[in-house]
Amino acid sequence: MMDFDFELLLTLLVGVFGVGYALDVWLWKPARIKVLELAITRAGGELPEAQQVELMRESMFAEYSRSFFPVLAFVLVLRSFFMEPYQIPSGSMLPTLTVGDFIVVNKFEYGVRLPVLGTKVLDYNEPKAGDVMVFKYPKNPAIKYIKRVVAVPGDTLELRDKVIYINGQQMAQTYVADASPTTEIYLEQLGDVEHLIWRNKNPGKNGSITIPPGQYFTMGDNRDGSNDSRYWGFVPEANITGKAVAVWLHWDSFFSLPNFSTAGSID
Repeated sequence: MMDFDFELLLTLLVGVFGVGYALDVWLWKPARIKVLELAITRAGGELPEAQQVELMRESMFAEYSRSFFPVLAFVLVLRSFFMEPYQIPSGSMLPTLTVGDFIVVNKFEYGVRLPVLGTKVLDYNEPKAGDVMVFKYPKNPAIKYIKRVVAVPGDTLELRDKVIYINGQQMAQTYVADASPTTEIYLEQLGDVEHLIWRNKNPGKNGSITIPPGQYFTMGDNRDGSNDSRYWGFVPEANITGKAVAVWLHWDSFFSLPNFSTAGSID
């Protein structure tokens, strides 16, 4: 779960500084040049350099706009259409992702979307079972979640004592080891992806559901410690942010040093 809407703040800042930048280029700077030229003419063609600099001095807003707009616009384009970093705040994706992992999200894997609005302007790939996906939490779109896609539109999903069946086909789970006295590690085959999951030793609930058009069913790899589609429902296609592809850094807290202990691609 990631609950700070940095994209919205960044978009607002780009808009504000973009207006300032445009006003300075098209209005304020030409006005300063005219004032300077008039002053030079009145001075007989010569004007002290210090006075020229003073006449050409832009306002603080114009100066900040000129300095910040290109940088913020570049960051917005990069984050909105290509790659975006996130930090993992909870253990719902253990053992795949740990608290403090910084991950890279591929924003164009599932099509190009407009920042903040999320409107898709270029459509090519769709999420598939096994993908680790970042999306806006359906109950509160200001919050972003990261889970694994389990079933896609049209699939019939069945859970039998914590084992997944897609369209009647069992997704194999192979016991690996005990993570604790109450938790076991399994290797799960989900679609084309093989990954580790945690599940406790208590019996699981059974149930079956068909995924509606434009909706996705997601679950955390920490199967008994994840708030996911089993509790709040489907993820609408419009809420998708991108595909998590790699861990690039791990940082436990402000008082610890970053490290690369978990760096690597995400299964």
